[in-house]
Amino acid sequence: MIYKKVELLAPAGNMEKFYTALHFGADAVYMAGKSFGLRAFSDNFTLDEILFCADYAHKLGKKVYITVNIYGRNDDLKQLPDYIRFLKKANVDAVLVSDLGIFDVVRETEPELPVHISTQANTTNFNAALFWAKQGASRVVLARELSLGEIEEICSAVKGKTEIEVFVHGAMCISMSGRCLLSNYMTSRDGNRGECVQACRWEYQINEVNRPDDKLTVQQDEQGTTYFLNSKDMNLLPHIDKIINAGVDSLKIEGRMKSPFYVASVVNAYRRAIDFYYADKNNYTADETLLKELELTSHRQYTTGFYFDDQNRQCYETSKPKQIGTFIATVLESDGEFVTVEQRNRFKTGDVLQVLSPDGNFLKTVVVEEMFDEQMNKVDDAKIVQQVLKIRCPLKLNKFDILRK
Repeated sequence: MIYKKVELLAPAGNMEKFYTALHFGADAVYMAGKSFGLRAFSDNFTLDEILFCADYAHKLGKKVYITVNIYGRNDDLKQLPDYIRFLKKANVDAVLVSDLGIFDVVRETEPELPVHISTQANTTNFNAALFWAKQGASRVVLARELSLGEIEEICSAVKGKTEIEVFVHGAMCISMSGRCLLSNYMTSRDGNRGECVQACRWEYQINEVNRPDDKLTVQQDEQGTTYFLNSKDMNLLPHIDKIINAGVDSLKIEGRMKSPFYVASVVNAYRRAIDFYYADKNNYTADETLLKELELTSHRQYTTGFYFDDQNRQCYETSKPKQIGTFIATVLESDGEFVTVEQRNRFKTGDVLQVLSPDGNFLKTVVVEEMFDEQMNKVDDAKIVQQVLKIRCPLKLNKFDILRK
Protein backbone atom coordinates (compact mmCIF):
# COMPACT_ATOMS: atom_id res chain seq x y z
CA MET A 1 0.00 0.00 0.00
CA ILE A 2 1.39 3.40 -0.98
CA TYR A 3 0.91 5.73 1.95
CA LYS A 4 2.52 8.83 0.49
CA LYS A 5 3.80 10.09 -2.82
CA VAL A 6 7.34 8.99 -3.59
CA GLU A 7 10.05 11.65 -3.44
CA LEU A 8 12.00 12.64 -6.55
CA LEU A 9 15.57 13.39 -5.45
CA ALA A 10 17.91 15.23 -7.81
CA PRO A 11 21.63 16.10 -7.85
CA ALA A 12 22.88 19.66 -7.36
CA GLY A 13 26.57 20.22 -8.08
CA ASN A 14 26.40 24.02 -7.99
CA MET A 15 23.91 26.88 -7.66
CA GLU A 16 22.72 26.71 -11.26
CA LYS A 17 21.99 23.00 -10.99
CA PHE A 18 20.27 23.58 -7.63
CA TYR A 19 17.85 26.07 -9.17
CA THR A 20 17.40 23.86 -12.23
CA ALA A 21 16.56 20.73 -10.23
CA LEU A 22 13.90 22.49 -8.17
CA HIS A 23 12.47 24.33 -11.17
CA PHE A 24 11.96 21.11 -13.12
CA GLY A 25 10.17 19.33 -10.31
CA ALA A 26 12.55 17.72 -7.84
CA ASP A 27 11.08 17.31 -4.36
CA ALA A 28 14.54 17.41 -2.83
CA VAL A 29 18.17 17.88 -3.83
CA TYR A 30 21.39 16.38 -2.53
CA MET A 31 24.52 18.49 -2.52
CA ALA A 32 27.86 18.91 -0.80
CA GLY A 33 29.83 21.54 0.99
CA LYS A 34 33.45 22.18 0.12
CA SER A 35 34.56 19.25 2.30
CA PHE A 36 33.47 15.73 3.28
CA GLY A 37 31.52 14.94 0.07
CA LEU A 38 32.19 12.33 -2.61
CA ARG A 39 32.31 14.74 -5.55
CA ALA A 40 35.37 16.86 -4.82
CA PHE A 41 35.64 17.98 -8.46
CA SER A 42 32.13 19.43 -8.52
CA ASP A 43 31.81 23.13 -7.70
CA ASN A 44 29.93 22.32 -4.51
CA PHE A 45 28.62 24.90 -2.04
CA THR A 46 30.03 27.44 0.40
CA LEU A 47 28.55 27.72 3.88
CA ASP A 48 26.63 30.83 2.88
CA GLU A 49 25.25 29.04 -0.17
CA ILE A 50 24.10 26.11 1.96
CA LEU A 51 22.27 28.51 4.26
CA PHE A 52 20.63 30.17 1.28
CA CYS A 53 19.69 26.91 -0.44
CA ALA A 54 18.05 25.41 2.63
CA ASP A 55 15.94 28.53 3.11
CA TYR A 56 15.10 28.79 -0.62
CA ALA A 57 14.05 25.13 -0.85
CA HIS A 58 11.95 25.26 2.31
CA LYS A 59 10.00 28.24 0.98
CA LEU A 60 9.06 26.01 -1.96
CA GLY A 61 8.13 23.13 0.34
CA LYS A 62 11.21 21.17 -0.78
CA LYS A 63 14.22 19.66 0.97
CA VAL A 64 18.01 19.83 0.98
CA TYR A 65 20.27 16.93 1.93
CA ILE A 66 24.01 17.42 2.45
CA THR A 67 26.48 14.69 1.60
CA VAL A 68 29.07 13.93 4.30
CA ASN A 69 29.78 10.54 2.79
CA ILE A 70 33.55 10.26 2.46
CA TYR A 71 35.33 7.49 4.32
CA GLY A 72 36.90 9.67 6.96
CA ARG A 73 40.48 9.78 8.21
CA ASN A 74 41.53 10.89 11.69
CA ASP A 75 42.02 14.51 10.70
CA ASP A 76 38.51 14.62 9.21
CA LEU A 77 36.96 13.64 12.52
CA LYS A 78 38.70 16.53 14.27
CA GLN A 79 37.17 19.09 11.90
CA LEU A 80 33.76 17.48 11.51
CA PRO A 81 31.83 18.54 14.66
CA ASP A 82 31.91 22.26 13.79
CA TYR A 83 30.60 21.50 10.30
CA ILE A 84 27.80 19.32 11.67
CA ARG A 85 26.79 22.06 14.11
CA PHE A 86 26.67 24.50 11.20
CA LEU A 87 24.47 22.18 9.12
CA LYS A 88 22.02 21.81 11.99
CA LYS A 89 21.91 25.58 12.41
CA ALA A 90 21.40 25.94 8.64
CA ASN A 91 18.30 23.76 9.04
CA VAL A 92 19.23 21.28 6.32
CA ASP A 93 16.86 18.34 6.17
CA ALA A 94 19.42 15.54 6.52
CA VAL A 95 23.04 14.56 6.05
CA LEU A 96 24.18 11.51 4.08
CA VAL A 97 26.95 9.42 5.64
CA SER A 98 28.61 6.11 4.88
CA ASP A 99 31.38 5.93 7.50
CA LEU A 100 30.55 4.57 10.97
CA GLY A 101 32.91 7.01 12.64
CA ILE A 102 31.29 9.96 10.88
CA PHE A 103 27.84 8.58 11.70
CA ASP A 104 28.82 8.50 15.38
CA VAL A 105 30.15 12.07 15.29
CA VAL A 106 26.90 13.31 13.73
CA ARG A 107 24.74 11.52 16.30
CA GLU A 108 26.87 12.73 19.21
CA THR A 109 27.19 16.31 17.97
CA GLU A 110 23.61 16.96 16.78
CA PRO A 111 21.32 14.07 17.78
CA GLU A 112 18.28 15.75 16.22
CA LEU A 113 19.87 16.14 12.78
CA PRO A 114 18.38 13.44 10.48
CA VAL A 115 20.93 11.04 9.03
CA HIS A 116 20.61 9.16 5.75
CA ILE A 117 22.88 6.18 5.13
CA SER A 118 24.68 6.53 1.79
CA THR A 119 24.74 3.82 -0.86
CA GLN A 120 28.49 3.66 -0.10
CA ALA A 121 27.61 1.86 3.14
CA ASN A 122 26.65 -1.13 0.98
CA THR A 123 23.26 -1.97 2.49
CA THR A 124 22.18 -5.15 0.69
CA ASN A 125 19.82 -6.84 3.16
CA PHE A 126 16.95 -6.09 5.54
CA ASN A 127 18.97 -6.82 8.68
CA ALA A 128 21.44 -4.12 7.75
CA ALA A 129 18.60 -1.68 7.06
CA LEU A 130 17.00 -2.53 10.41
CA PHE A 131 20.37 -2.09 12.13
CA TRP A 132 20.67 1.43 10.76
CA ALA A 133 17.10 2.14 11.82
CA LYS A 134 17.94 1.07 15.39
CA GLN A 135 20.92 3.43 15.37
CA GLY A 136 18.61 6.30 14.51
CA ALA A 137 19.06 6.60 10.74
CA SER A 138 15.96 8.14 9.19
CA ARG A 139 16.72 6.77 5.71
CA VAL A 140 18.86 4.10 4.05
CA VAL A 141 20.04 4.43 0.45
CA LEU A 142 20.25 0.86 -0.81
CA ALA A 143 23.17 -0.60 -2.75
CA ARG A 144 22.74 -0.45 -6.51
CA GLU A 145 23.48 -4.16 -6.92
CA LEU A 146 20.08 -5.26 -5.59
CA SER A 147 17.23 -6.78 -7.57
CA LEU A 148 13.70 -5.40 -7.43
CA GLY A 149 12.62 -8.45 -5.42
CA GLU A 150 15.33 -7.85 -2.82
CA ILE A 151 14.36 -4.17 -2.58
CA GLU A 152 10.72 -5.08 -2.07
CA GLU A 153 11.67 -7.53 0.69
CA ILE A 154 13.75 -4.87 2.48
CA CYS A 155 10.93 -2.32 2.23
CA SER A 156 8.51 -4.85 3.71
CA ALA A 157 10.89 -5.72 6.54
CA VAL A 158 11.57 -2.16 7.70
CA LYS A 159 7.82 -1.33 7.68
CA GLY A 160 8.20 2.38 8.34
CA LYS A 161 11.08 2.06 10.82
CA THR A 162 13.27 3.93 8.34
CA GLU A 163 12.80 5.29 4.82
CA ILE A 164 14.25 3.53 1.79
CA GLU A 165 15.88 5.35 -1.12
CA VAL A 166 17.04 3.82 -4.41
CA PHE A 167 18.85 5.06 -7.51
CA VAL A 168 16.80 5.02 -10.71
CA HIS A 169 18.95 6.92 -13.21
CA GLY A 170 22.52 7.81 -14.06
CA ALA A 171 26.07 6.50 -14.11
CA MET A 172 26.88 3.24 -12.41
CA CYS A 173 30.14 2.01 -10.89
CA ILE A 174 31.88 -1.28 -11.65
CA SER A 175 32.74 -1.83 -7.96
CA MET A 176 30.61 -2.95 -5.03
CA SER A 177 28.46 0.05 -4.04
CA GLY A 178 31.00 2.40 -5.55
CA ARG A 179 33.76 1.57 -3.07
CA CYS A 180 36.63 1.41 -5.54
CA LEU A 181 40.43 1.67 -5.24
CA LEU A 182 41.17 1.83 -8.98
CA SER A 183 41.40 5.63 -9.13
CA ASN A 184 43.54 5.77 -5.99
CA TYR A 185 45.82 2.98 -7.19
CA MET A 186 46.42 4.47 -10.63
CA THR A 187 46.44 8.22 -9.92
CA SER A 188 46.58 8.64 -6.11
CA ARG A 189 43.16 10.30 -6.27
CA ASP A 190 40.94 8.55 -3.76
CA GLY A 191 37.45 7.80 -5.00
CA ASN A 192 36.36 7.14 -1.43
CA ARG A 193 37.23 10.73 -0.57
CA GLY A 194 35.52 12.36 -3.52
CA GLU A 195 38.41 12.42 -6.03
CA CYS A 196 37.52 9.59 -8.43
CA VAL A 197 38.91 10.08 -11.96
CA GLN A 198 36.69 7.31 -13.36
CA ALA A 199 39.60 5.11 -14.35
CA CYS A 200 37.03 2.40 -15.14
CA ARG A 201 36.03 4.48 -18.20
CA TRP A 202 39.55 4.46 -19.62
CA GLU A 203 40.60 2.36 -22.59
CA TYR A 204 42.28 -0.97 -21.78
CA GLN A 205 43.63 -3.94 -23.70
CA ILE A 206 44.63 -7.39 -22.47
CA ASN A 207 47.74 -9.29 -23.50
CA GLU A 208 49.45 -12.43 -22.23
CA VAL A 209 52.65 -11.45 -20.42
CA ASN A 210 54.98 -13.47 -22.67
CA ARG A 211 53.30 -12.21 -25.86
CA PRO A 212 53.12 -8.42 -25.38
CA ASP A 213 52.36 -7.81 -29.04
CA ASP A 214 49.42 -10.22 -29.16
CA LYS A 215 46.34 -8.42 -27.93
CA LEU A 216 43.66 -10.73 -26.65
CA THR A 217 40.26 -9.87 -28.05
CA VAL A 218 37.34 -9.65 -25.65
CA GLN A 219 35.13 -7.29 -27.65
CA GLN A 220 36.67 -4.47 -29.59
CA ASP A 221 35.72 -1.29 -31.36
CA GLU A 222 37.09 -0.36 -34.78
CA GLN A 223 40.38 0.81 -33.23
CA GLY A 224 40.89 -2.49 -31.41
CA THR A 225 40.07 -0.99 -28.00
CA THR A 226 38.02 -2.74 -25.33
CA TYR A 227 36.12 -0.96 -22.57
CA PHE A 228 35.53 -3.98 -20.36
CA LEU A 229 35.35 -2.01 -17.08
CA ASN A 230 32.91 0.57 -18.44
CA SER A 231 29.36 0.33 -17.10
CA LYS A 232 26.28 1.46 -18.96
CA ASP A 233 24.07 4.11 -17.37
CA MET A 234 20.98 3.22 -15.39
CA ASN A 235 17.54 4.14 -16.75
CA LEU A 236 14.45 2.96 -14.86
CA LEU A 237 11.87 5.36 -16.27
CA PRO A 238 9.93 2.55 -18.02
CA HIS A 239 9.62 0.75 -14.66
CA ILE A 240 8.66 3.57 -12.31
CA ASP A 241 5.43 1.80 -11.37
CA LYS A 242 7.19 -1.39 -10.27
CA ILE A 243 9.73 0.50 -8.17
CA ILE A 244 7.14 2.67 -6.42
CA ASN A 245 4.96 -0.37 -5.79
CA ALA A 246 7.93 -2.08 -4.12
CA GLY A 247 7.47 0.43 -1.29
CA VAL A 248 10.44 2.78 -1.65
CA ASP A 249 10.24 6.34 -0.35
CA SER A 250 12.66 8.15 -2.65
CA LEU A 251 13.82 7.82 -6.26
CA LYS A 252 17.33 9.18 -6.75
CA ILE A 253 18.97 10.55 -9.89
CA GLU A 254 22.76 10.40 -10.14
CA GLY A 255 24.72 13.30 -11.60
CA ARG A 256 26.22 16.10 -9.50
CA MET A 257 29.06 16.34 -12.03
CA LYS A 258 26.67 16.48 -15.00
CA SER A 259 25.49 19.64 -16.79
CA PRO A 260 22.42 21.77 -16.00
CA PHE A 261 20.99 20.47 -19.30
CA TYR A 262 21.28 16.91 -17.97
CA VAL A 263 19.63 17.86 -14.67
CA ALA A 264 16.78 19.67 -16.45
CA SER A 265 16.13 16.91 -18.98
CA VAL A 266 16.25 14.00 -16.57
CA VAL A 267 14.38 15.63 -13.69
CA ASN A 268 11.69 16.86 -16.07
CA ALA A 269 11.23 13.36 -17.53
CA TYR A 270 11.03 11.61 -14.16
CA ARG A 271 8.77 14.28 -12.66
CA ARG A 272 6.30 13.80 -15.49
CA ALA A 273 6.59 10.00 -15.35
CA ILE A 274 5.92 9.93 -11.60
CA ASP A 275 2.93 12.22 -12.02
CA PHE A 276 1.60 10.00 -14.83
CA TYR A 277 1.87 7.02 -12.51
CA TYR A 278 -0.12 8.67 -9.72
CA ALA A 279 -2.77 9.84 -12.19
CA ASP A 280 -3.55 6.19 -13.06
CA LYS A 281 -1.61 3.74 -10.91
CA ASN A 282 -2.94 0.63 -12.61
CA ASN A 283 -2.10 1.62 -16.17
CA TYR A 284 1.35 3.18 -16.14
CA THR A 285 3.23 3.06 -19.43
CA ALA A 286 6.38 5.02 -20.09
CA ASP A 287 5.61 7.88 -22.45
CA GLU A 288 7.72 7.71 -25.61
CA THR A 289 8.26 11.46 -25.46
CA LEU A 290 9.84 11.13 -22.02
CA LEU A 291 12.01 8.22 -23.11
CA LYS A 292 13.30 10.40 -25.94
CA GLU A 293 14.09 13.15 -23.41
CA LEU A 294 16.61 10.82 -21.82
CA GLU A 295 18.32 10.38 -25.20
CA LEU A 296 18.68 14.12 -25.74
CA THR A 297 21.08 14.71 -22.86
CA SER A 298 24.52 13.21 -22.18
CA HIS A 299 24.42 9.48 -21.42
CA ARG A 300 26.05 6.15 -22.16
CA GLN A 301 24.04 3.18 -23.35
CA TYR A 302 21.24 2.40 -20.94
CA THR A 303 20.63 -0.58 -18.69
CA THR A 304 18.20 -1.47 -15.93
CA GLY A 305 21.17 -2.41 -13.78
CA PHE A 306 20.47 -5.26 -11.37
CA TYR A 307 16.76 -4.59 -10.92
CA PHE A 308 15.60 -7.10 -13.53
CA ASP A 309 18.62 -9.36 -14.01
CA ASP A 310 19.86 -7.47 -17.04
CA GLN A 311 22.98 -9.39 -18.12
CA ASN A 312 24.07 -6.70 -20.58
CA ARG A 313 25.30 -4.00 -18.20
CA GLN A 314 28.72 -3.23 -19.69
CA CYS A 315 29.33 -0.73 -22.49
CA TYR A 316 32.07 -2.34 -24.61
CA GLU A 317 31.93 -0.12 -27.69
CA THR A 318 33.05 3.18 -26.18
CA SER A 319 33.51 4.96 -22.88
CA LYS A 320 32.33 8.27 -24.28
CA PRO A 321 28.82 9.52 -23.53
CA LYS A 322 26.52 10.63 -26.33
CA GLN A 323 23.62 13.04 -26.69
CA ILE A 324 21.42 14.12 -29.56
CA GLY A 325 20.23 17.42 -28.12
CA THR A 326 22.15 20.69 -27.79
CA PHE A 327 21.79 23.07 -24.84
CA ILE A 328 21.38 26.45 -26.54
CA ALA A 329 20.41 28.89 -23.78
CA THR A 330 18.90 29.21 -20.34
CA VAL A 331 16.05 31.63 -19.78
CA LEU A 332 16.67 34.60 -17.49
CA GLU A 333 13.33 36.37 -17.91
CA SER A 334 10.41 36.72 -20.30
CA ASP A 335 7.73 39.36 -20.82
CA GLY A 336 5.69 37.90 -23.66
CA GLU A 337 7.48 40.02 -26.28
CA PHE A 338 11.11 39.18 -25.63
CA VAL A 339 12.75 36.31 -23.81
CA THR A 340 16.10 37.17 -22.24
CA VAL A 341 18.54 34.26 -22.29
CA GLU A 342 22.12 33.37 -21.45
CA GLN A 343 23.79 31.68 -24.42
CA ARG A 344 25.38 28.24 -23.93
CA ASN A 345 25.95 27.08 -27.51
CA ARG A 346 26.06 28.87 -30.83
CA PHE A 347 22.84 29.65 -32.68
CA LYS A 348 21.70 32.08 -35.38
CA THR A 349 18.68 33.96 -36.61
CA GLY A 350 16.43 31.58 -38.49
CA ASP A 351 17.11 28.70 -36.10
CA VAL A 352 14.16 26.86 -34.58
CA LEU A 353 14.66 26.23 -30.85
CA GLN A 354 12.65 23.89 -28.67
CA VAL A 355 11.50 24.74 -25.15
CA LEU A 356 12.35 22.51 -22.21
CA SER A 357 10.02 23.54 -19.41
CA PRO A 358 8.08 21.97 -16.51
CA ASP A 359 4.86 23.64 -17.65
CA GLY A 360 2.71 23.69 -20.79
CA ASN A 361 5.46 25.29 -22.87
CA PHE A 362 7.29 21.95 -22.89
CA LEU A 363 8.23 21.03 -26.50
CA LYS A 364 6.89 24.26 -27.99
CA THR A 365 9.21 25.93 -30.49
CA VAL A 366 10.69 29.39 -30.85
CA VAL A 367 11.82 30.68 -34.25
CA VAL A 368 14.72 33.08 -33.81
CA GLU A 369 13.47 35.87 -36.06
CA GLU A 370 15.20 38.73 -34.25
CA MET A 371 17.65 38.93 -31.37
CA PHE A 372 19.59 41.68 -29.67
CA ASP A 373 22.35 42.10 -27.12
CA GLU A 374 21.85 43.94 -23.82
CA GLN A 375 22.33 47.32 -25.55
CA MET A 376 19.67 46.31 -28.11
CA ASN A 377 22.22 45.98 -30.90
CA LYS A 378 20.98 43.48 -33.44
CA VAL A 379 22.71 40.08 -33.34
CA ASP A 380 22.48 37.53 -36.14
CA ASP A 381 25.02 35.01 -34.87
CA ALA A 382 25.09 34.20 -31.13
CA LYS A 383 28.62 32.86 -30.79
CA ILE A 384 29.84 34.51 -27.58
CA VAL A 385 29.68 32.04 -24.71
CA GLN A 386 27.25 33.11 -21.95
CA GLN A 387 26.31 36.30 -23.77
CA VAL A 388 22.99 37.74 -22.56
CA LEU A 389 20.59 38.08 -25.48
CA LYS A 390 17.01 39.15 -26.09
CA ILE A 391 15.00 37.03 -28.54
CA ARG A 392 11.66 38.19 -29.85
CA CYS A 393 9.28 35.50 -28.58
CA PRO A 394 5.50 35.43 -28.01
CA LEU A 395 5.71 32.67 -25.40
CA LYS A 396 5.74 33.63 -21.74
CA LEU A 397 8.60 31.48 -20.55
CA ASN A 398 9.86 31.08 -17.00
CA LYS A 399 13.24 31.76 -15.49
CA PHE A 400 15.35 28.56 -15.63
CA ASP A 401 13.48 27.19 -18.68
CA ILE A 402 15.88 25.98 -21.37
CA LEU A 403 16.07 26.46 -25.13
CA ARG A 404 17.63 23.63 -27.08
CA LYS A 405 18.10 22.16 -30.55
